[in-house]
Amino acid sequence: MSGKDKVYFISGGGTGGHIYPAFTIVDKLLKEEDTLKIYFIGNPNNLEYDIAKNYPQVEFLPVDITGMPRKLTFSLLVWGIKLLKAYFKACSYIKKYKPNAVFTTGGYVSAPIVLAAGTLKIPYMIHDCDSVPGLVSKIAAPKAKIVSAAFENAKNVLKSENIIFNGNPVRDVFFTLTKTQAREKLNIPQDKLVIFAMGGSQGAKTINDAMLKILKPLSQNINAYVILQTGKKKFDEVINELKQEYPDFETNPDIMVRPYFDEMVYPLKSADIVIARAGSLSLTEILQCHLPSILVPYPYAAQDHQRKNAKEMCERGTSLYLEDSECNDNSLYKLITGIVNDKDKLNSMRESAKNCAKTNPAEQIVKQLKSIIE
Repeated sequence: MSGKDKVYFISGGGTGGHIYPAFTIVDKLLKEEDTLKIYFIGNPNNLEYDIAKNYPQVEFLPVDITGMPRKLTFSLLVWGIKLLKAYFKACSYIKKYKPNAVFTTGGYVSAPIVLAAGTLKIPYMIHDCDSVPGLVSKIAAPKAKIVSAAFENAKNVLKSENIIFNGNPVRDVFFTLTKTQAREKLNIPQDKLVIFAMGGSQGAKTINDAMLKILKPLSQNINAYVILQTGKKKFDEVINELKQEYPDFETNPDIMVRPYFDEMVYPLKSADIVIARAGSLSLTEILQCHLPSILVPYPYAAQDHQRKNAKEMCERGTSLYLEDSECNDNSLYKLITGIVNDKDKLNSMRESAKNCAKTNPAEQIVKQLKSIIE
């Protein structure tokens, strides 16, 4: 067959760590000459539906499924019935639209379509985004044609004869945008050392609290340009506290405080050092920008995966580890200045991050996905 003849089902949802990598693959598939149609299977009440609305070429197929209750209660029985209904719905989608292959990035949303694909003998590939694979990935891995892993530790958990360490897929802009272009976009001086502290879209209170007390000394004592991304819900609180801590901060040209960046690639590409949580997507983007990092893992993440993600990065020499309970202005300031004042350490961490970054994971994943089509 030739021309546009390939139909794909893509799924992955519940959290941004599953959703954004899935849509990165959607972006890549849309550019493939033989792609006829892409369907995204997800929960219409979740973030994946909002993102899918930005893709007129992609048809959203809804499934009513939520996260599995972890205790043996009546709600688990209700959830089981809901999963069964979602499974039959997914089977009906396969019979109607006849996909050539299914690709998922995990999360509970992808469970119905993975189970349906296994039953109806549709080849599928899964990608697990974390160092601690989720339940759906564990169940789906044995029958998957290819299992893609973002972290090497996942190989110890996922049972598959064909597991490939790809890293997480990121958008092409992470490979094309230069530091000069990024700084021009944000009006950041080209000759400054740039420190970027972020806590994701929700922000990280621990990081915010520590950073707002050291914005002034970082900008003045080590002549750094400092970016603090507070999270949308925490922005007003941080600004109010910052006005008390440093009333003149708005007149300091070397401080930028934002609730969120719609395009995170700009502050990341502008930065020389980053302070962040240790979610899988954040770590992937940090590595692709070849950034030394100080990681403050969220202590209540599912299966404690952020701590494990962070420790793997530290073992590779890209990052320094700071426990959330120990993250304060003094400890964070010492770690930052310690890196800044040790050029060999800074360069070593940067080189390690560069070595850990994969060459265009999305491109590799799409090649692998196309290879499973029979």
